[in-house]
Amino acid sequence: MAMLIEARDIVKHFPVGKGLILSRLGGTVKAVDGVSLQVEEGKTLGLVGESGCGKSTLARLMLRLIKADSGEVIFEDRDILKLPNKDMQAVRRSMQIIFQDPYASLNPRMSVGAIVMEPMVIHGEGDKESRRNRAIELISLVGLQPEHFARYPHEFSGGQRQRIGVARALALNPRLIICDEPVSALDVSIQAQILNLLKELQEDFNLTYIFIAHDLSVVRHISDEVAVMYLGKIVERAEHDLLYSSPKHPYTVALMSAVPLPDPEKERERKRIILEGDVPSPIDPPSGCRFHTRCWKKRDICAEQEPPLEDKAPGHLAACFFPENL
Repeated sequence: MAMLIEARDIVKHFPVGKGLILSRLGGTVKAVDGVSLQVEEGKTLGLVGESGCGKSTLARLMLRLIKADSGEVIFEDRDILKLPNKDMQAVRRSMQIIFQDPYASLNPRMSVGAIVMEPMVIHGEGDKESRRNRAIELISLVGLQPEHFARYPHEFSGGQRQRIGVARALALNPRLIICDEPVSALDVSIQAQILNLLKELQEDFNLTYIFIAHDLSVVRHISDEVAVMYLGKIVERAEHDLLYSSPKHPYTVALMSAVPLPDPEKERERKRIILEGDVPSPIDPPSGCRFHTRCWKKRDICAEQEPPLEDKAPGHLAACFFPENL
């Protein structure tokens, strides 16, 4: 299967703002620091990690919503970071995003129909009648009723609003959709409905997803591959079954230990790994392995050298000098 999108050594550092407190800190926030990943066409890559690790920033860099400091993003065999704005306009038809907050991402002054039609208007797609018909088709496709066309976002539940966001993302027949924690603000039962909807749409339209989430159970349900991110770096990546059954990086092991098991006896017997200390500041990340300040397996080399992201088993990458299960 061909790669649809590939990030190569993407870097994004944000300068610390001015002010009495911030000026004392100085330096830059190393939000994304040399990240490379690829996503096959028609597949889903799950991207997990703690808040502030750089997941959403990486997603926006890959969409060129934020300008990268360096690196490449190859989409449809072109480095989109080097494209002029007039050429990027056409590329954006194939790249869409579903946001985390289904209310904040919808304009409260626009009807559902106008929200879904807006991408078509911006890109000059069809005439007024064809856009209306397409919007009604999409609204029905995501599980809403045609009469919802004239209603406004405040008249819907959180799950229904997220369905509107999904319909808007589909308006231009994209190839890639980045799902930025699209179910984290929803009830568990509604989460399952949205996840099933996304999987059905992927099968019907051969969509490619980058799915960002905190919930490892959610990521396992929808992803073909999973990449684990910590403090601006990818620390592990593998097919979802392989990563969940045999995690290699200690950080991934700690994350997995926090996922509840459905068997009460196994849950009681399992040892929960509690990480010591706080997440280091991205303004001044630790030397060597960025996880070594919280790792129970650390040695001197961990503070001195940065471990490369390399194969620890066939198809299983991890950035650790002393991986688990080896």
